[in-house]
Amino acid sequence: MWASLSAWFRARRASSSPSAVHLAAARRWVIADVESSGLDAERDRLLAIAAVAVHFDEDFRHPRIALGDTFEIFVQQTEPHTKRADKANILIHGIGVGAQRSGRPPQQAFHAWARFVADAPLVAYHSAFDQTLIDRACRSVLGHTLPHHWLDLEAVAAVVHQDPRQRHLDHWLKRRGIQCLHRHQAAADALATAELLLSLWPLVRARVDGRFPSVADWAESHRFIPGRLGSR
Repeated sequence: MWASLSAWFRARRASSSPSAVHLAAARRWVIADVESSGLDAERDRLLAIAAVAVHFDEDFRHPRIALGDTFEIFVQQTEPHTKRADKANILIHGIGVGAQRSGRPPQQAFHAWARFVADAPLVAYHSAFDQTLIDRACRSVLGHTLPHHWLDLEAVAAVVHQDPRQRHLDHWLKRRGIQCLHRHQAAADALATAELLLSLWPLVRARVDGRFPSVADWAESHRFIPGRLGSR
C-alpha cells in the first residue's frame, strides 16, 4: 500500500502547484482548521486537521457547503508533552493525551490530507497559522510541503467591512450571526469558517468575479486602504 501511495505522491508533487488557469476554474474550495499544542506556529505541534469543502456553481454566485465532502484527522503524537502549558491547551481543544497517542501515524495522516485536498485551493481564518503548522509537519514527515494556495478569510472579512483591525474569528461570527457550538474544535471551527465565507460571499461577489485568484488578490490589494470599497 505504501509503495503505491509513495508513487502517487511523487507524481502529484512532480506536477507542482496548480496552474493559474486551473486555480481560476476551481469550483471546489477546502475550508480548513487545525488544532495545535500551542499558539506558536513555528514551534508547537500539529494535533489535528479538519476541513469541509465549499462547492461553487458555474458563475460562482451560489456556493454551498458540501457536508458529504469533509475531513477530520488526529495526528499521532508518540510522546505527548505533559507540561503545564500542554495541559492548559488540552482544556481548550479537548484532545487529551490518550487521543493524541491513538491518532493516525503522521505519514498516513498527511497522505490522507493530500488526497482529500487534491488540487483545491485552501481557505482558513488567519491562514498563516494553519499553513505554517501543516507545512512544518509535512516537511518534517514527508520531506517537503504541499503545493496548495491559501486564502485568509480574515483579510476578506476586514476588506468587506473596511475594518483594519486584527479580529478574532469570534468577532465576525457574532457580527454575521453565525453560531459555533464547539469553538476550538477543528471540525466545528472549519464549518463555522465555511459559514462565514458563505455569509460574506454576496458582498464579495458584488466586487469580483468570484474566482479564487481574483478574491485573493482583491482582499490583499485593498486591505487597510479606507474609502475604496463603499459603505459597510
